[in-house]
Amino acid sequence: MSQKIAFVASDAPIAQDAQAELTARYDNVACDKADVIVALGGDGFMLQTLHDTQELLAPVYGMNCGTVGFLMNEYSPDNLIERLIEAEEEVINPLAMRAENADGEVHHALAINEVSLLRAGPQAATLQISVDGRVRLDELVCDGALLSTPAGSTAYNYSAHGPILPIGSDVLALTAMSAFRPRRWRGALLPKQAVVRFDVLQHKKRPVMADADGRSFPNVVSVEIHSKDDISHRILFDPGHGLEERLIREQFV
Repeated sequence: MSQKIAFVASDAPIAQDAQAELTARYDNVACDKADVIVALGGDGFMLQTLHDTQELLAPVYGMNCGTVGFLMNEYSPDNLIERLIEAEEEVINPLAMRAENADGEVHHALAINEVSLLRAGPQAATLQISVDGRVRLDELVCDGALLSTPAGSTAYNYSAHGPILPIGSDVLALTAMSAFRPRRWRGALLPKQAVVRFDVLQHKKRPVMADADGRSFPNVVSVEIHSKDDISHRILFDPGHGLEERLIREQFV
C-alpha cells in the first residue's frame, strides 16, 4: 500500500539528518498533498506541527528526535510504511483562549496542551476564577494557574502536581502553581464543556502573562478559555504505545 508522506523536521541537527535519510528512502511531498505527515523532533515540534497543519485532513505521526518525546514514536528509518499502516489514531481537541490586556487589546490563540497564567513580576499573582459565568474562587494568590487538556496533563500540569487525565475522560484540569491563598489549593477537575475565566486582580501591581502552548501575551487582565471541539487533531501511535497507554503507564513510574 503506497502512501504519500510529508516529512517535516525541527532545526535540530539530528532531526535534519533524519529527514534527509527518510526522504531518500521514501520520497517527500508537500503537507497539503500528503496522506500522512511525519514530524521529526521533540514534543515542542510536534505541537508546532499540529498547529501548522490543523486545516489539513492528514494525520500526524511523530518520531522522536528530541528529548522527552511523550507525543512521539521511537525513531527508526526501517519499515515506516508498515508502521504507518498499523498505527493507532488518537483524536484530540485544543483549547481556545481569549486574552485581553491592560490596553484593551484582545488576543486569540489555541493550545493543545494547556493555557497558563504566570506572574510576571516579583509578587504573586492574584486571580479570580469563574466557571460558566459563576465566580468559583474569589481570590487565588499564587505563582500562576493553568487549564490543561488530557493530552497535556503529563506536561506542565503534571510538573505543577496536577492530575493525569485519561484521553477519553472529557475532563479538563485546573491546576494552581505554588498556591499561597487558599493555602496549597490543588485545583479542580472540570467538564470539557466548561468555560473558564481568569480575572487578574491588582494587575498593575501584580502583572500576569498568559501562555498558550508557548505563545505568550504580557500584561493580561482577563483570560477566557473553552474547548474548541470543531478542531480535531489526529495523532498516530505505534500499537500499544498510544496516549491512553502512556497516560496509564506514567502514573506507575
